[in-house]
Amino acid sequence: MSDISTQIFTSQPNGLAKAAETLGKGGLVAFPTETVYGLGVDARNTEAVARLYAAKGRPSFNPLIVHVASLDIAETLVEFDETARNLARTFWPGALTLVLPLRTGAGISPLVTAGLETLAIRLPDHQVAAGLLQAFSGPIAAPSANPSGQVSPTNARHVIDHMTGRIEGIVDGGVCGVGVESTIVATTPVPTLLRAGGIPAEVIEQAIDRDLAHAGESAAPSSPGQLASHYAPQGTVRLSADTVEDGEILLGFGNVDAEINLSKTGDLVEAASRLFDALHQLNALGAQRIAVSPIPEHGLGAAINDRLRRAAAPR
Repeated sequence: MSDISTQIFTSQPNGLAKAAETLGKGGLVAFPTETVYGLGVDARNTEAVARLYAAKGRPSFNPLIVHVASLDIAETLVEFDETARNLARTFWPGALTLVLPLRTGAGISPLVTAGLETLAIRLPDHQVAAGLLQAFSGPIAAPSANPSGQVSPTNARHVIDHMTGRIEGIVDGGVCGVGVESTIVATTPVPTLLRAGGIPAEVIEQAIDRDLAHAGESAAPSSPGQLASHYAPQGTVRLSADTVEDGEILLGFGNVDAEINLSKTGDLVEAASRLFDALHQLNALGAQRIAVSPIPEHGLGAAINDRLRRAAAPR
């Protein structure tokens, strides 16, 4: 991805309009929030989300946080219970991400949710982020705008240094005020702290008048991807299959004769964008035994194989 021309957009209305246009075309655009700079992509565009993972070198398909312009828009994407609505009204816009049940027909890419039935969502408290969201008129998925494993960026120079040539645009909006990522809370089955961040847990507990459970406690929901078999289709899965045995359906990759093929040309970005939909298709076919073609372990292949190993795990 080193041959991509990266534009620097101003934080003025004309710059934000150009950045929004780039997002609408499937481009990747970094922008400031009050926490850190995010690497934004249209949350409804699965191929663009796959390119985001490739640009970051993200090792697995972790759920992404979706940024929206208003609580009303959030309500069209996720289902709020009383606790979640109270938290949103108290802390939005702000450094609080809520993990809530995804609404049927929300149109969010399954790569954004990592195939889960919940969505991490927040309303950022930053004038430039708000302006971009308004100009784009849609949900923007945005992890931190840095290569995976490196320090999160808190000014445009950090992003320029590390992401130039990997993404289409960077909105220069100065320095981020909070400088640490958002706090993440799930409200079902019980209010649970999934990640500490810009809003202290104690402040959140005061707002809901109860203690937060913590991820890993028996009362808390499982963290995304925690269970080895979480991404499993209904049938059993055999990996790195060069042949297909009787009774198996092949999930192909590359130039193979397969009922479902992640990418006939061996394109890992295309394969990543089709992965979760392919698992759903296998369920719809009633596949009881699934063979999976060998997939390279480099680049997005590592993330694809991570999810397929989880799908193949005993359960």
